[in-house]
Amino acid sequence: MHDPIAVRLIGQEHAKDLERAMHPVGRDFRAFMAARSRYAEDRLAEAVARGLRQYVILGAGLDTFAYRNPFPNLQVFEVDFPATQAWKRDILSEARIEIPKNLTFVPLDFEHESLASGLAEAGFDSESAAFFGWLGVVPYLTLDAFRATLNSIAALPVGSGVAFDYMFPPATLTPKRRLRYDILAQRVASAGEPFQLFLTPAELEQELRNAGFCRVDQMDIDGLNALYFQNRDDRLKLSPVGLGMIATAWV
Repeated sequence: MHDPIAVRLIGQEHAKDLERAMHPVGRDFRAFMAARSRYAEDRLAEAVARGLRQYVILGAGLDTFAYRNPFPNLQVFEVDFPATQAWKRDILSEARIEIPKNLTFVPLDFEHESLASGLAEAGFDSESAAFFGWLGVVPYLTLDAFRATLNSIAALPVGSGVAFDYMFPPATLTPKRRLRYDILAQRVASAGEPFQLFLTPAELEQELRNAGFCRVDQMDIDGLNALYFQNRDDRLKLSPVGLGMIATAWV
């Protein structure tokens, strides 16, 4: 997946930090972030081919899809915490990256504000189907906030969908996976954003069914490697020490 603005967005000084990026843990994390984005965008492309015209990126962060969007008729909504979104817009301005005409920013606090009302104020059409990319967000939410967002998406017309990644409960992990989890959990907690939500595949399936989704697909590390990391010259692939899965659900 070619990204023409990533280096401009993060700055050359960070892009040159190759030693850290090539560490086994950093390399694996980098591969997973690329794979989950590619997986979500592949599901989006399938939906666009069926006529879908709205894409909502929840917890957008520094996501770059809107700036390399290959679908001229696709309206993109970037939803994020207000302070985070303001930070990103400052970076875009400093890097002189033009805001696409079919992009709308939606500042929203998932824990205290309604997704439906926030999108409505931004011009989102709730009478038309939409696809949601929700990457790197779910583990940081409360169960109530997770369910509220699922309910909002499931209330949209048939053809709507969502793709997201989630984490397994720590108690279910093997010792090797638990060690990696503990290191990662300590790091994010020290940054003020601790992990809060953990689900088994069966629990996740039930949550989605309860919300009203009709079809659920889950992808594990082996599946992602088979899709995106076969026969690479650099041997880049996801390690078997995975802490969760990616899910896609359709209304």
